[in-house]
Amino acid sequence: MKVKNLIIGAGISGLTYANYCDNYLIVEKDNTPGGYCRTIVKGEYFWDYAGHFFHFKTDEFKKKFIDSLDVSEYVSKNKKTYIYYKNKLIDYPFQMNIHQLEKEEFIDCLYDLFNKKEQEKYDNFLDMLYGKFGKSIVEKFLKPYNEKLYACDLTKLDVDAMGRFFPYADKEAIINNMKTKINSSYNNTFLYPKKGAQVIIEKLLEGIDKDKLLFNSSVKEIDIKNKRAKLANGEIIDYENLINTIPFNQFLKLLNNEKYTELSNKLTYNKILVFNLGFNKKSSYNTENWIYYPDKNINFYRAGFYDNILDTDKLSMYIEIGYPKDKEITEKEIKKQLDLTLKNLQKVGIIDNTFKLVDYMSIVMDPAYIHIDSRYNKIVKETMNELQKENIYSIGRYGSWTYCSMEDCMVEAKELAEKI
Repeated sequence: MKVKNLIIGAGISGLTYANYCDNYLIVEKDNTPGGYCRTIVKGEYFWDYAGHFFHFKTDEFKKKFIDSLDVSEYVSKNKKTYIYYKNKLIDYPFQMNIHQLEKEEFIDCLYDLFNKKEQEKYDNFLDMLYGKFGKSIVEKFLKPYNEKLYACDLTKLDVDAMGRFFPYADKEAIINNMKTKINSSYNNTFLYPKKGAQVIIEKLLEGIDKDKLLFNSSVKEIDIKNKRAKLANGEIIDYENLINTIPFNQFLKLLNNEKYTELSNKLTYNKILVFNLGFNKKSSYNTENWIYYPDKNINFYRAGFYDNILDTDKLSMYIEIGYPKDKEITEKEIKKQLDLTLKNLQKVGIIDNTFKLVDYMSIVMDPAYIHIDSRYNKIVKETMNELQKENIYSIGRYGSWTYCSMEDCMVEAKELAEKI
């Protein structure tokens, strides 16, 4: 078979690219499209693979995905996010709300903030945090929370590991926020379809020729020189352009190149164990959207509340637990973490012993958050440039090996399709 555009992966990036090109074939290893942007329905609960919330900034995609829905089909919310710190909720972001801490801790944070040692250039992510916020803010929240999230030594992350998504704040903003609240975190309002993130995939599928989408199929080998891909079933696909959307580290291993394989092994990331939990009744936590947990005695780093977003009458949650890339998440580990999660949900006051777990599911995201590592950033970019000269383009959050939003992925895919 010969095709102009061979697309690997039917997630949000691959489907968007196909919407803006012709003569394509999409190869998807699973039996359904969507990648991590999928929704599972269990009983009366709607759960995504993880928390997905939409902040459309481009008119085109807002019109495509939101304006095409009836207003009864989605909710629009002002974000209510908090940090569970020493048995109380602090407004997020922590650095903007240190005045909500106990007096002595507040003074420590303020003192260190005003005596921090800023530099023109920082060596790594942790170095930047100390320079921007001082010791107390970093060690009370920013360091322990991000260690739980990324499951790594923060000195291994690039200064700009979180890009525009990191809630920076200067001294003036922090001081002013003590009297007049400044909601300065990323995307203070969000939209969410009542039937979950799958609605976005369904809209993209409307522009797809179903005969050009191969499920339960994967690429096992790529011949760069001859522009040829071999599928797991032995079928050969000749292509003009290859559009990769699967994780870049996995993709590199398909190229039969020792240099690329070596780079693949060096790239790091975390895994996330996600629990979606449905209970028999509403919690006293009935307005919060999600809460961050820096305490390392609590196994999860974030808990989100679908019921508070969808205004339903029974507690429906997602829980996220971070792991390093080399940690095997076995069924035994999942059972252990579920038991621990239920105990910790009681510990933090979200449930008590009258709550019954009605439905649940677990998902392992592998990879979940990539580690943008200053040691390999340049090599990754050089490798992508090399591959582009061979008409191989790697796009999307995982294909580009970056930290970005779903809309960023769609914009990138659209622009590439129109360019080539």
